[in-house]
Amino acid sequence: MQDYNTIIGSIQMCLNGCQTRSVMDRYKIGSGTLNLIMSRYHANGIPIEELRMMAPKEVEYLFYPQKNLQRKDVPLPDFQYYYDRIHAPGSRMNISFCWLDYKEKNPDGYEKSQFYEYFNRFIAENYGSQKVSMAVNRIPGEKMYIDWVGDQPELLTDTETGEIKKVHIFATTLGVSSLIYAEAFPNEKLPCFIEGCAHAVSFYGAVAKYFVPDNLKTAVTKHTKDELILQSTFADLEDFYETIVLPPPARKPKGKPTVENHVRYLETHLVEKLKEKIYVSFEDLNEDIKKIVAVLNKRPFQGKDFSRLDAFGKYDKPCMKPLPGGCYTACDYKAVLKVPNNYHIEYDGHYYSVLYSYCGKPAILKATASEIRICDQYNRLICTHKRSYREFPLYITVDEHMPPEHLYYKEVNSKDGNYYRRWASTIGPAMSELIDRLLKSSKHEEQSYNACAGILHKVKTIPKGAAEEVARKCIEINSCKYFTFKQMLKKMDVKELPEHSPGTLPNHENIRGKDYYKQG
Repeated sequence: MQDYNTIIGSIQMCLNGCQTRSVMDRYKIGSGTLNLIMSRYHANGIPIEELRMMAPKEVEYLFYPQKNLQRKDVPLPDFQYYYDRIHAPGSRMNISFCWLDYKEKNPDGYEKSQFYEYFNRFIAENYGSQKVSMAVNRIPGEKMYIDWVGDQPELLTDTETGEIKKVHIFATTLGVSSLIYAEAFPNEKLPCFIEGCAHAVSFYGAVAKYFVPDNLKTAVTKHTKDELILQSTFADLEDFYETIVLPPPARKPKGKPTVENHVRYLETHLVEKLKEKIYVSFEDLNEDIKKIVAVLNKRPFQGKDFSRLDAFGKYDKPCMKPLPGGCYTACDYKAVLKVPNNYHIEYDGHYYSVLYSYCGKPAILKATASEIRICDQYNRLICTHKRSYREFPLYITVDEHMPPEHLYYKEVNSKDGNYYRRWASTIGPAMSELIDRLLKSSKHEEQSYNACAGILHKVKTIPKGAAEEVARKCIEINSCKYFTFKQMLKKMDVKELPEHSPGTLPNHENIRGKDYYKQG
């Protein structure tokens, strides 16, 4: 099949009386091809001027009909109509639906395979091929690509059973230098994935601006054109290294061709080399992987006089961020669908509190050897606890997490007589005597704690001098009771200080205000 320029040019030169040899030399065609073009030109009977006005593809198909067009009596479908419908805003139509619609209107029309073939030709001719590659200018030190090698070779021998087990090879590479890091793991689960990332960063000795993992469930919870949700553990890794996790478009492996190419490269140059030996431990296996990868990184690029390692030192490393202080510590994660009504989350036999307003909401607990961190469903930190290994107490509670009525109950029931005596002494001698008499008035001291708390909370809102005077009056009439103290305040018309007035509350005490004690 000859193109439009050859067809029109050959006809024009022949019509102008040029020699056959000149036409053949000009368009690099043989005599048979030239005779075929001229015979079809005369057979069609269309003047050269009209041929020039036609679309190039129409001229080509006129002189060289499509080989697959077996049924001359069936016109081609209106592919422009179907193309417009598929690409209309909000349309969910696809090519399969278009063919069904076409067959309904044309029962004797083209079958599915022919329809698809002609439709794809129409798109290629009018809108260009969809299989095009994008040229990308890579920025030094910008991206670290992460993936698992597809081949899972059987390299590890169980010394007890003799069974040969598969291993999974984790791999990373950088965008410009293509420096490779590889490590073998027993599986592709989250702990191995995170450990591989941390080891890769240590291997490079620096942090790239972006981490580009595959859309694995170990790294990415959800990735669509509208939303990206990282797995909580990977989000923590992102925060620790102060980098940005940027997965390629979903179901688009060519979004990270650098690591895809190196995965195939490792399948040949690493995996095949490892198959020459049998290993009994991951330590021995990874030791050999390091040696082989070191050779690959030092091997010059084809047609170049420098290696991956040379390019890394010259281009990538100077543009990468330094490592953060300390080592990344992997956490044990526990997802909680709903925080219980007692606002405590269980982990390892202990219960750790969160703010009571989070009851019924999702949460994520992260445990290290020394610390418990609790985050909300968006991985934002709510609170931290020191991890407890003691048998008791089972409930690790922070006072600020409790609702007011629970805190009131705890405070009232956690004090003893000496606590109330010390509190009363900060007000004056009369109040000290009043509280002491009140504690001794009951058969059991604990029965007076509520009354002591009620009196002492009352005096937080009045001047100390007035409180002392009321206490003396109660002592004089030998009625050291909460009800008497309250009635005496009213009788003496003691004015309360404005709430939250500076200096009215003792520095050592910050229990709930008087309103909560009206219940008592």
